[in-house]
Amino acid sequence: MESIQSLLEQASQATIAVKLLSDDEKADILKSLAAKIREKTDTIIAENKLDLDRMPDTDPKKDRLLLSSIRIEDLAKSVEDIAALPDPSNRLLSERILDNGLLVQKITVPLGVVGVIYESRPNVTIDVAALCIQSGNVCLLRGGTDAFYTNTYLVALIQEVLASFDLDVSIVQLLPTDRKFMPELLTATKYVDILIPRGSQQLIDYVREHASVPVIETGAGVCHTYVEASADLESAANIVTNAKVSRPSVCNSLDTVIAEREILEPLLSLLAPKLESYEVEIFADPESYTILKQLNYPFLREAVEDDFGREFLDFKCSVKTVGGFDEALKHIRKFSSKHSEAIISKNMEYCERFLNEVDAAAVFTNASTRFTDGGVFGLGAEIGISTQKLHARGPFALEKLVTEKWIIRGQGQVR
Repeated sequence: MESIQSLLEQASQATIAVKLLSDDEKADILKSLAAKIREKTDTIIAENKLDLDRMPDTDPKKDRLLLSSIRIEDLAKSVEDIAALPDPSNRLLSERILDNGLLVQKITVPLGVVGVIYESRPNVTIDVAALCIQSGNVCLLRGGTDAFYTNTYLVALIQEVLASFDLDVSIVQLLPTDRKFMPELLTATKYVDILIPRGSQQLIDYVREHASVPVIETGAGVCHTYVEASADLESAANIVTNAKVSRPSVCNSLDTVIAEREILEPLLSLLAPKLESYEVEIFADPESYTILKQLNYPFLREAVEDDFGREFLDFKCSVKTVGGFDEALKHIRKFSSKHSEAIISKNMEYCERFLNEVDAAAVFTNASTRFTDGGVFGLGAEIGISTQKLHARGPFALEKLVTEKWIIRGQGQVR
């Protein structure tokens, strides 16, 4: 293949078919897809193993690539959850009659062709397809080579379901992974309405810098948890541990613990054995390094400047010691990627200040940043977590896959 022109044209043409689907038809398609996913669980696992076998066990992306039977069942449930959500398109937002008699209405309409560029996350394939179908959009999926076999099979399943409803299978397409086609996708303004990169900061930066198609960034997650002096330290240690180790390879996992000097030693005394059991490598500033060294923490490194503002995506984190609330917020302002930030504190004034002053897509008090997720927030699923401020921020889910359109009905009026 020398060009993806024909695939882009097919996607553009398929927007007509998906827009005409009724709510009941969309629900039936997605329920059928969920059933098909469950039916083909063993084959999905086998195809996924072909990808897993090509990746070394030491690669932190391997967990993101893995589709177990539990994760496949979660995917099927997610598709059913999306099917139960209201279609965000064709909603009447406003209506008025002008003095000249014109009826002016504003409605929501699908974005059109949504291109998603992502890495090592085959669950994105199902999530994006389901979200786009439910919102009346066409999707172009450009997954990474790491998940080639899994993505190829999953898209074949989706297209099989579309064909069973006599629909254009180009409603969901998988683009080739060869990088030579990337410039063509990024500049396909005639056929693609929006691009959404999901993955490393390097990928996001490349798409933003080279695309002429509008881009919505689902940004990298550099996530902090600030343990304030009044915090319940046992609870803080549990929250920090969960935020770091439950799934370290995802964007809402913790990267830096910020701890007040006053409670640094007792906090680390509680936290160290929990993190040690998961062999978490800690990059500690001078004060925390001294304490962890005395605690004989085995996976300890002296932090350098680059260890702050770093998205680890692995069993690694940094520790920063601060003298108080304002110093903690200053550190977050400097190093945050504006994804998810948390404070652990019993001081309600500080909690409210944190919620109001910290500039991030999701801000938590006394809870793990791991909750930043479209499914958890009741949105069914997400394409990614947007760290932008235009159009969408936070979980980029069904409700944001629409834009607006003005409809004006006249009886011969002229201006």
